[in-house]
Amino acid sequence: MSDELRPRFWDTVPLNKMTPQEWEALCDGCGRCCLNKLEDIDTEELVFTRVACRLFDDSTCRCGNYEIRKQIVPECVVLTPDTLNDIAYWMPATCAYRRLHEGRKLPQWHPLITGDANSVHAAGISMQDRTVSEAQIPLDDWEDHLLEDDA
Repeated sequence: MSDELRPRFWDTVPLNKMTPQEWEALCDGCGRCCLNKLEDIDTEELVFTRVACRLFDDSTCRCGNYEIRKQIVPECVVLTPDTLNDIAYWMPATCAYRRLHEGRKLPQWHPLITGDANSVHAAGISMQDRTVSEAQIPLDDWEDHLLEDDA
């Protein structure tokens, strides 16, 4: 299978028909999916915290052990075309996977649009240098680290 991406595949290829390389290329590298979330039991409102998974490297906005993350962090949610329908609401509103799943376009700052992997950081969307590790923050204190923006 070729490592080459089809031109503007995100506009023409359904999520479940993308190659593994195309699927991975949709990730903008914001790191928001690696943030721990809190859900209000009464309202079911989902709130993102700045508390990141212990594997998250907030200088690169990437998982520190992506290939075996599920073995190290069993509660890690692995996003696939098959799981997207059930977990899209857990993804940030800016997420390319969620946006395409909901029939929306990629945002103008997305690296696939700009051709620049750093455009997500320049747009202020990423969590680069903005998180604290769950290894350092007790669960009872997560409410003290709510993410103020809802990008």
